[in-house]
Amino acid sequence: MSRPLKSGRPRHEQLSDWLRERIASGAFQPNDRLPSESQLVEQFGVSRITVRRALQTLEHEHLIYRRQGLGSFVQDTRVRQGLVRLTDFLEDMQQAGIEGTSRVLHQGLVEAGAHVAEALEVEPGTRVLRLDRLRLGDGEPMAFDQTWLPVTYARLIEGRDLARDTIYGILEREYGLRIERGRYRFDAVNAPAEVAEVLQVPPGRALLLIERTSFGELGRRIYFQRRYYRTDRVTYEMELERDPGQPSTAHGMPLQEFEPVFRSRPAEEP
Repeated sequence: MSRPLKSGRPRHEQLSDWLRERIASGAFQPNDRLPSESQLVEQFGVSRITVRRALQTLEHEHLIYRRQGLGSFVQDTRVRQGLVRLTDFLEDMQQAGIEGTSRVLHQGLVEAGAHVAEALEVEPGTRVLRLDRLRLGDGEPMAFDQTWLPVTYARLIEGRDLARDTIYGILEREYGLRIERGRYRFDAVNAPAEVAEVLQVPPGRALLLIERTSFGELGRRIYFQRRYYRTDRVTYEMELERDPGQPSTAHGMPLQEFEPVFRSRPAEEP
């Protein structure tokens, strides 16, 4: 079915604008194949030269890549940044070129349940601070996290603007308490109703759950955190490198990269 272009502007610019908008909206996903040159010629009633100029424009903008004999594909423009080092959410966003903001939803003392108590090495029922924050990337819900701190460390962040500052930043900058290491656990979960509401996804939607225990000097447990990521906003990539000097039976391979891949805006629902 033909889709005539408007007069007044070069046709190849209008076609590249249309394709660019479809990519930005998520109608074409990373690595999706675009309509063929013949299909675009028929759909828009233009010449093959016009189609090729439009595709060349998008290729120069690094929005698409082309494969000889296969066609044109959407470039994966999600920004990568490493998590081999310890970072906080706002640092991750800054490294990824995304404007990260936070919204505090709850901050108060609660009794530690069994799982939290084990992570913090306190007795179940011990009073700890629970901090709930909605994490936004370019103004869109990206993650929801709950953080538990022993009262000793909770006092140090009392009265702070935790929508703008980070726990890492406050403890290290103002108290010299350096976070030296973290223990991570990754899991796939179905969104509980209350988490789904905050992240603006349907209940039961698959989410990426990351649990992290952060340690200070002498192995002191500073905080335990659960972060629920929208799976249309982040995924993880890992790269291992084999040492050619080691036999194939060597235990494991050195970790070269372990990084999240963020999308600043959600993909369009199918």
